[in-house]
Amino acid sequence: MSNTDFALAVEDLTVSFDGFKAIDNLTLYVDKNELRVIIGPNGAGKTTLLDLICGKTRASGGSIKFMNTELTRMAEHKRVRLGIGRKFQTPSIYENLSVFQNLEVSYPTGRSVFGALTFKCTDEVKAKVQVVAEDIGLGDKLDTEAGLLSHGQKQWLEIGMLLMQEPELLMLDEPIAGMSSRERELTADLLKRICANRAVIVIEHDMEFVKQIAHKVTVMHQGKILAEGSMDQVQNDPKVIDVYLGH
Repeated sequence: MSNTDFALAVEDLTVSFDGFKAIDNLTLYVDKNELRVIIGPNGAGKTTLLDLICGKTRASGGSIKFMNTELTRMAEHKRVRLGIGRKFQTPSIYENLSVFQNLEVSYPTGRSVFGALTFKCTDEVKAKVQVVAEDIGLGDKLDTEAGLLSHGQKQWLEIGMLLMQEPELLMLDEPIAGMSSRERELTADLLKRICANRAVIVIEHDMEFVKQIAHKVTVMHQGKILAEGSMDQVQNDPKVIDVYLGH
C-alpha cells in the first residue's frame, strides 16, 4: 500500500522538550474512514502526538502527511482548512448561545468568497445545522441554551461544531470523560457513524469503550509505539501487559 492511500502518514516523527524526547521516532499510518484509538499510560505522548498533527506543537524532525500534503511546517489554521478537526479535553462551546447558534457559527464561511452574505448560503447553513444536530442527538434541542445541556450533550455539541466543518480527520481527546453510562453508549454509536466518511483518532483510557469502537488500537509508551492491532491482539501482547501491570 503506498503512502498516498492513507488519510494520515506520520513517519519518523520526533519532538524534544529540553532534550527529553516526548515523541521518539514515531511512525503511524491511519486509513481513510478508519477509527483508530490510541491508548497508553500517562506521559506516553498521546496528547503531544495530536498537538503535532494539528500544529499546536512543532515537530523537531520527521514527517506528517495528511491526504499526501506535508504538514510539519504548516500553520495551525491552514491545517484546519485542509480538513483537520481537533477536540480538546475541556469542551469549548459558547454557553450563552443556543445549540443552533453554536453550530451555525462553526460553519466555515471562509471557504466561499461571499460567505454568509448570500441568502442561498443561509438556507444551506440551516440545512447543515439540522443534519449535524440530528447526527449528534441534539435535533430537538436546537433552541436550548448550550449552558443548560448535560455534560455529555456539551461534548456532543462540540463534536457537532467540528462536524460543521466537514473534517476529513477528526481527533478526540478522551471524549467520554465524566459521562454517564447511557451517554457513553450514545457516544460510541456517534463515533461509529462519523467515521463512515472520515478518519477518526481517539485517545481513551476506558478499555471497555475502546473495545466497542476501535477498528485498530495503537499502544504508546514513552513517545514510541509499543504495539498495534486489534483490541484482542493488543490486550494479549506481553509487552503491553508488562507496561500496564508494571506501573
